[in-house]
Amino acid sequence: MTRTATIAKLIVPVVFAAALVAVFAADSGTAKSMSKQAVVRTANNPTLHTKVLVNRKGLTLYSLSVEQRGRFICTGSCLSLWTPLVVPKGTTPTGALHLGTVRRPDGRAQVSYRGRPVYTFTQDRKPGDVKGNGFKDVGVWRPASPASSGNTAPPAPSPYPGYPGYGG
Repeated sequence: MTRTATIAKLIVPVVFAAALVAVFAADSGTAKSMSKQAVVRTANNPTLHTKVLVNRKGLTLYSLSVEQRGRFICTGSCLSLWTPLVVPKGTTPTGALHLGTVRRPDGRAQVSYRGRPVYTFTQDRKPGDVKGNGFKDVGVWRPASPASSGNTAPPAPSPYPGYPGYGG
């Protein structure tokens, strides 16, 4: 047998085995569970005079004061005003410190900042809008901000009067 034929016999099984490992890893979700996705960034907000977290489109991200430690309040009709920032399961959100994910009641993976789920407000139409800041219902909505001591921006006057809660 020639040297070339011997090398070919050794290489073919190795390549085949590597291909099988790649197929099974992708099929089992292992490849997905390692994905990272830049979905958040910080931006200076001219209205609040501070940095806030924004999504890829530059829209302000908010958190609800009473949503913490895996407790979801914004479900049902709340979702008509507040849109959860979600990522595919197994994705690690990137773009700012202290990001993570929490599992929504419907099973989707929602991006969280300092443990609180983040949302966009449907009435914010362009980058820089903070129309949801100070919105009151079962808690208070504030822009997520790395510039403050907690995870919320300084309060600003809200154009909305108190709104009865809308959970479940």
